[in-house]
Amino acid sequence: MPFMKGRAPIRRTLEYLNAGQLMLKDKVKIFSVNYNTYGEHHEGARDFVFWNIPQIQYKNPKVQVVTFKNMTPSPFIRCYFESGKQMLVDIDSKNRHEILQHLTTVVGKSAETLQAEAKLAEKKDNPANFGVGCVKHCICEIPGQLPCPGVVPVPKHMRGKYKYQQKD
Repeated sequence: MPFMKGRAPIRRTLEYLNAGQLMLKDKVKIFSVNYNTYGEHHEGARDFVFWNIPQIQYKNPKVQVVTFKNMTPSPFIRCYFESGKQMLVDIDSKNRHEILQHLTTVVGKSAETLQAEAKLAEKKDNPANFGVGCVKHCICEIPGQLPCPGVVPVPKHMRGKYKYQQKD
């Protein structure tokens, strides 16, 4: 499997991507992380980018996620909102769990909001649905549809067996 190659291939599995905790608010449009690939105080930012950025990208498909390497003396995260405002989050000398927890409280959706969205996203009972677990188990029960062939035989001109074997 080609997706299981490289450093920590677990990051590319759906189970891992779905386990992400950070759902950004709808107002956040761009999420940028600035860090260096060297230095002790950038260690948490490097780990955050390596382990958590794929989850954030997967959970927030409408948010642009950008990383800037080796351009800053101290690591930080900048969030751009749809109103044009920006928010700077200092992540200097923090580990990835502290960064994730802080971002969840500051720019993440609350647990109540997530529960409300999950409830709305559940499958609604649509009267047009039919099959197992629905109000009507077969399309023949819907008015205007042909009845089941087991109950009423289909006319011979609609059967392929007779249509294609007709002799002129």
